[in-house]
Amino acid sequence: MAFTVHTVETAPPESREALAAIRAKFGGVPRAAAIQAESPTLLNGFRAASAAFEATSLPPEVREAVILAVAHRNGCETCVRIHTGELSRIGRADVAQDLDAGTPPRDPAVAAAIAFVGRLFGGAGRVGDAELQEFLDAGFTRRDALDIVFGVGVYTASTFANRLVGA
Repeated sequence: MAFTVHTVETAPPESREALAAIRAKFGGVPRAAAIQAESPTLLNGFRAASAAFEATSLPPEVREAVILAVAHRNGCETCVRIHTGELSRIGRADVAQDLDAGTPPRDPAVAAAIAFVGRLFGGAGRVGDAELQEFLDAGFTRRDALDIVFGVGVYTASTFANRLVGA
């Protein structure tokens, strides 16, 4: 069953402000957002949650690597393209290249964060004390661990929605 690709004018009223803001920021409405507008809860919730994740103290390349790792794991090609581009935009194409190739990132902090993401997925959120300590020993904090959990949740929702609607 196909989903509607909305415009600012055709979207449910509760989604219109978000779509207008997205259009203003990007010069157009990406297909994924246009389809997700069908659910104001999803669209507005994702925008707020992604802004909250961006506001964490995690370095930008770590945040983007977390998102890209989730996108790869969940098979969201749209997300892979977007966040590969974002890593390139911030001068960290090397991180995207490593993740795209399935090799451990050369950047030790990014590698520790990606290993932590893998452990979160592998254990359905359960991470052993020794594994958490490895993450902390890489210079991260317990707060960072929880922020990464949040990012994994936010972008798992996004990737699932994109896959569902065929974005």
